[in-house]
Amino acid sequence: MHRIGKFTHFRISLSLRTEIEKRERDSLRTTMPSLSSWFFTTLLCFLDVTFAGDPYVFYDWTVTYTSASPLGVKQKVIGINGQFPGPTLNITTNWNVVINVKNNLDEPLLLTWNGIQHRKNSWQDGVSGTNCPIPAGWNWTYEFQVKDQIGSFFYFPSLNFQKAAGGYGSIIINNRPVIPVPFGLPDGDITLFLSDWYTRSHKDLRKDVENGVDLGVPDGVLINGLGPYRYDDNLVPNGISYQIINVEPGKTYRLRVHNVGISSSLNFRIQNHNLLLVETEGSYTVQQNYTNMDIHVGQSYSFLVTMDQNASTDYYIVASPRFVNSSWARATGVSILHYSNSLGPASGPLPSLLGEDDPSFSINQARSIRWNVSAGAARPNPQGSFKYGDITVTDVYVILNRPPELINGKWRTTLNGISYFPPSTPLKLAQQFKILGVYKIDFPNRLMNRPPKVDTSLINGTYRGFMEIIFQNNDTTVQSYHLDGYAFFVVGMDFGVWTENSRSTYNKWDGVARSTTQVFPGAWTAILVSLDNAGIWNLRAENLNSWYLGQEVYVHVVNPEKDTDENTLPNNAIFCGLLSSLQKDQSHKFQFSGGSPFCSNSLILLFMLFLALLESLFGMSGVEL
Repeated sequence: MHRIGKFTHFRISLSLRTEIEKRERDSLRTTMPSLSSWFFTTLLCFLDVTFAGDPYVFYDWTVTYTSASPLGVKQKVIGINGQFPGPTLNITTNWNVVINVKNNLDEPLLLTWNGIQHRKNSWQDGVSGTNCPIPAGWNWTYEFQVKDQIGSFFYFPSLNFQKAAGGYGSIIINNRPVIPVPFGLPDGDITLFLSDWYTRSHKDLRKDVENGVDLGVPDGVLINGLGPYRYDDNLVPNGISYQIINVEPGKTYRLRVHNVGISSSLNFRIQNHNLLLVETEGSYTVQQNYTNMDIHVGQSYSFLVTMDQNASTDYYIVASPRFVNSSWARATGVSILHYSNSLGPASGPLPSLLGEDDPSFSINQARSIRWNVSAGAARPNPQGSFKYGDITVTDVYVILNRPPELINGKWRTTLNGISYFPPSTPLKLAQQFKILGVYKIDFPNRLMNRPPKVDTSLINGTYRGFMEIIFQNNDTTVQSYHLDGYAFFVVGMDFGVWTENSRSTYNKWDGVARSTTQVFPGAWTAILVSLDNAGIWNLRAENLNSWYLGQEVYVHVVNPEKDTDENTLPNNAIFCGLLSSLQKDQSHKFQFSGGSPFCSNSLILLFMLFLALLESLFGMSGVEL
């Protein structure tokens, strides 16, 4: 049993002799039939783990409020194990992840895993349609496999506007050693979280949104949970803690950059340094240099940055809001890139976006991000071996959003005229127990000529079908849309209204595969997605104010021939809503789901028992081992 960071990584080991001897003494008290049953059960576990070769990693997280002053004003933020941002999940393709989450907040909690596909296991998705919330003071254990995935992702709390208070952290999925990476091994790996930030609490912010009050200009932009370097005495007060990234001259570093904010598109840049884009949300990209990159809410990118400057001073790392006026000047995140041989602090104006501050530049930049079709990712075959452009589309949805409007006296946002209503019984539980009336599978494939309404209406996805979704943005700001359970192909985007003729502009060869895409105001974005992952999957606005007011829908993907590969109800499921009577009080502290820990501990005992049986059998015949 090897300690790695703050989690325990269980492998086959012979080092736990004390535990083995205790288990062997206990086993002598059992009858022969029970020993036989244990042996063969454990043998199955042994065969499964040994030959599958996919290890388990275990985490124990406590989610609680902690005090911080990122912008000089003391406030409550959401931390995990006392960390803000939270701990990193650093794992490898196909590993099984078990995370016991203790909710020490004063309200229910769910964590969702942005970009993790949870193959055939939407039970672990951590959104209101798949899981009952973890009540305050309770714990719940997530267990999922990062099947056939690599890349840079993040997690965050999905309920009650809590993301505005933090609770987010990084997910790094490394390649297996047998799969080559399409670039040299970097000298370091650095994660940067960018987020627009308010000093008002997440509870006050959600009340404002409920009352139709605009969030207004953020109080600042944080980088890794810290405020800006004092680049301007008039804009940045004294005493703010800021991030310093220490580097060595001549070295190349991988920077994983995530926009984990509320609603602001942010431009990321490093003074005098190029950003070589290599990966986004689990897809390797064509490698291109950029001087800056627009990163929209919910998006993640990996860049290689070479420290090739003379280090006459430190250098600015900047994250600034896009497409805003001068009143947003204070909402700029600034960190410092510090060479070990730097001759002095950074000074002077921030690197500007002169001539690059309009949506046309941004949309052209987005179009330039392409899939590296010759590189392998989680599997040895090239990414481009999946020729998505040759597949026949089976379902088409043109999804139009609208700014907040009053529906039945409450402020709501809509997709195709429907504001999603989250039922008290999660959709997956209603499906499992065949409860009628919780949801309908009748989401319209276009905006219908009727008044907007609040409803629980799902998209009917054809299992193993190929869906085309066009997002049409009628709002005044950039909106990001994310689909759980899948990576989709971004094949087109443009200003104006999408028409059938717009398909002639689609990229049907190397459109990047990702899970979050931006849609510019007065514009459209088209995606294609292969519906090969059975489950009920959340499609949502990543802009938190839009999402909170109802801009989401679920895609219902079920094999009509009964997909036995889809995971069954977890044995530790929390019950709520119409199934509340099934829930027992939680009197225990920890409960890990499934049989994983059993397998890990039993492997040792199995191996020793196997040796003992061999010795017994062959020893009686005079055979030496």
